[in-house]
Amino acid sequence: MTKKAILTLLALAMYLVTVRAGYTAEPQKPNNKDKCPVCGMIVHPHPQWLAQIIFKDGSYAMFDGPKDMLKYYHNMAKYNKEKTQVDISDIYVTEYYTTKPVKAQEITFVSGSDVMGPMGREFVPVSDDKVKGFMVDHKGEKSIKFADIKAADLTDEKTDHHKKGY
Repeated sequence: MTKKAILTLLALAMYLVTVRAGYTAEPQKPNNKDKCPVCGMIVHPHPQWLAQIIFKDGSYAMFDGPKDMLKYYHNMAKYNKEKTQVDISDIYVTEYYTTKPVKAQEITFVSGSDVMGPMGREFVPVSDDKVKGFMVDHKGEKSIKFADIKAADLTDEKTDHHKKGY
């Protein structure tokens, strides 16, 4: 192999790595077999609550609501021993008012409101410009960004219906 061919292959490899590093996975549409790995609920009947984690290898996990997605995210070893947070490409949740998928890192979550998801109380994804109104209209207790949600926030008796047997 010539020096020029080797340099060309190296340049191509670097380009592919660069393109892959900037890769953004598109939100997936659930099929009628996708189950939440946290609670086992089939997710497609609840499109207004759909949350998903898409991995760099193209695989994904679908959730019946943001609360279960957050539980999975904060304890991946329990729910998927083959993946870690490093393997994640993108995380999407469904914005409450528009019912459109948005990146979890770009939205605010409201906890403690009177809005119930398929598994009871939820961490409701609300666009930043609508949070104040949502908190007033639905008695939200706390608004929080994705990066600030900790595992301990998910074990509150008000939001953890898995413990209560729901």
